[in-house]
Amino acid sequence: MNKKNATIYDISKKLNVSVATVSRALNDNPRISEATKDLVRKTAKEMNYKQNNLAKALKSGETKNVGIIVPYINTNFFSSVIRGIEEELSPHGYHVIICQSHEDVTIEKRQLSTLLNAQVDGIFMSVSKTTIDTEHIKNILETSNTPIIFFDRKKDIPGISTVTIDDYRGGYMATEHLIKEGYKNICHFAGDLNLEIYQNRLNGYKQALVDHNFQVKEENITFTGSSIESGIEAIKKLWDKKSVPDAIFSASDFAALGACQELKKRGVKIPQEVAVIGFSNEPFTQFMELPISSVDQTPVIMGNMAGRVFIESVKENGSGVSIEKKVVLAPQIYIRKSSKRK
Repeated sequence: MNKKNATIYDISKKLNVSVATVSRALNDNPRISEATKDLVRKTAKEMNYKQNNLAKALKSGETKNVGIIVPYINTNFFSSVIRGIEEELSPHGYHVIICQSHEDVTIEKRQLSTLLNAQVDGIFMSVSKTTIDTEHIKNILETSNTPIIFFDRKKDIPGISTVTIDDYRGGYMATEHLIKEGYKNICHFAGDLNLEIYQNRLNGYKQALVDHNFQVKEENITFTGSSIESGIEAIKKLWDKKSVPDAIFSASDFAALGACQELKKRGVKIPQEVAVIGFSNEPFTQFMELPISSVDQTPVIMGNMAGRVFIESVKENGSGVSIEKKVVLAPQIYIRKSSKRK
């Protein structure tokens, strides 16, 4: 038979102290001595007392829950960002509710509504690739005090803080590396340009070519998805068109992996004949038989920073001030065998 949960009245009666003293002790009130707090907590544990979190939330106006919306959770990047957010918020007593949009704006809207109904204290989100119209997000700003923080994939909406890496710089660094290794005909596998991150990586690629006196050839820009299959298909199309590059900068590690698989299948030597560099530094890139060069997005640090921005916004809102923050992290490039010819 389950032991019945005690109430603060039961603890009060057992210790012969007031209900107010028990309540203050459980809530770590500075007016109560540490000895009394320890005694009350010990007794509460012995008596199987469970604090009513809903009542506490109604009283304080905080649930100590935050929501995180990502396209998918089963990628190292997004799971690492979530880890970073949790690391930053856990010491402050926050718990996270994780939602997936599956790259579908309709699901994204539903998840936002669910989180708001759960009265979360804040929402972290990386928008889906089908999020073109942002009225559902703007509406939250107009009707709710719940802070929203974009990470990685963002939309430029006044009042929303963002934490990203410099994708433009990352694209530039990857392309410049290939140029310095002596490659002349560099192709870019661009991602979905509905997302700003892929626009910026493409622009970085173009600018690096211009700055090193290379011509930007539109036929060298292939629009792919972020999957292994899309990388395979991109190589097939290039070879069918006889538009064979000597280097590939892919905006996605997964497309880069697909490219490597198809090149190997065709007997193309990497990096002697064709170099490959990806973006995101997924764990598999360094553990393959032929490790793949990649631009690292520092996802745990991104999550840490997003958490800090949230904590700061909570403090500022408490003082009647809310400041929009734009944090841009520096990318790091990891050079491995797939692109190192010299």
